[in-house]
Amino acid sequence: MMLSRAELRTTHAVEYLRELCRHWAHRFPVEYDDTHGKIKLDRAICTLMSAPAALSVYLEVEDAADQDDAEKLIADRLRHIGSQETLDFHWFQS
Repeated sequence: MMLSRAELRTTHAVEYLRELCRHWAHRFPVEYDDTHGKIKLDRAICTLMSAPAALSVYLEVEDAADQDDAEKLIADRLRHIGSQETLDFHWFQS
């Protein structure tokens, strides 16, 4: 299993977490509240944790070939949701 992690500095973490989870709730199994979210994508599991000044994003993928695609998918959607600010993604992989 491959893991990725990114931490986004933002004061809108709760809103972004909710919006991302709502966006995919019609296509994938999703669980969320104001502090945690989990989205079970086809080839990845995305876990979100909000804090007052940051949104932490964790990805789990089975196949290394899917890791970059999953990172891009999540980053692109969050950038769209948070278009009023610049969200910098620096993924750390393990």
